[in-house]
Amino acid sequence: MKNWFFSSLGLMLVIEGLMPLFFPQGWRDTFKKLITMKSGQIRFMGLVSFLLGLIFIFLGR
Repeated sequence: MKNWFFSSLGLMLVIEGLMPLFFPQGWRDTFKKLITMKSGQIRFMGLVSFLLGLIFIFLGR
């Protein structure tokens, strides 16, 4: 269980790091857009991301 958790966390960090590594200006522009969004919009995006992640986890089992 511990290996699975750390492997998943590591993969998430690798994927999260790709955008600022290869496209720093696009990453910066994305965060500028996020700052102008309302909290409800950001929460909705977080919910959608969370649900998609759960779906992928269950499909991968």
